Amino acid sequence: MPESFAEHQERVREMAREKYPFIPNQIRVLNKHSPAAAETYIATMNAIEDGQLEPHEREAVILAISRYNDCHYCARTHAFLGSEAGLSKEAIEAIHRGGLPDEPRLRALVQATRLLLDKRGWLEREEVDELTHRSIGRTELYEINVLIGLKIFSNYVNHVARTEVDESIQQAPNIQEMWPVIGDMKWQGDGDAPATTH
Repeated sequence: MPESFAEHQERVREMAREKYPFIPNQIRVLNKHSPAAAETYIATMNAIEDGQLEPHEREAVILAISRYNDCHYCARTHAFLGSEAGLSKEAIEAIHRGGLPDEPRLRALVQATRLLLDKRGWLEREEVDELTHRSIGRTELYEINVLIGLKIFSNYVNHVARTEVDESIQQAPNIQEMWPVIGDMKWQGDGDAPATTH
């Protein structure tokens, strides 16, 4: 017998409890209206975490996508998760402002991410070759594409829902330290950015 909507919601809550130290507001928002959408997010994130990008590299990419899309929730949440994964305060603040980290591989990953976003994936052969020369090959590009798809999904949901940043994220000491930067959603770097912020 197919599970009911309520049963599906409870199964997703259990998935979230297993993955996160608390159920994030984004998952609560999704699960309230579509447990299938919430399950898709969790399952896809679980899958890509088995990829080749290191956790701190993945968080740098996610932060770059979330800032590009001006997502108030994901930009702040992944600043916290990036810090937990080993991204430096300076790298997080640089990405958040629209700049680039100093570390060469992170710099290349963030540039590749913004290039894919700017060009909707239509990279010229010369651009692919240049990224390959910088050790950003098809593996990295395809995993970045997965993260772009996943974060466009969550970023846009958070725009529609105006999802509130989790209190535990807002009050985390590393986020409080960076708040003068990450509390400001004004884009200061190169590339496209929305005309309004949230």
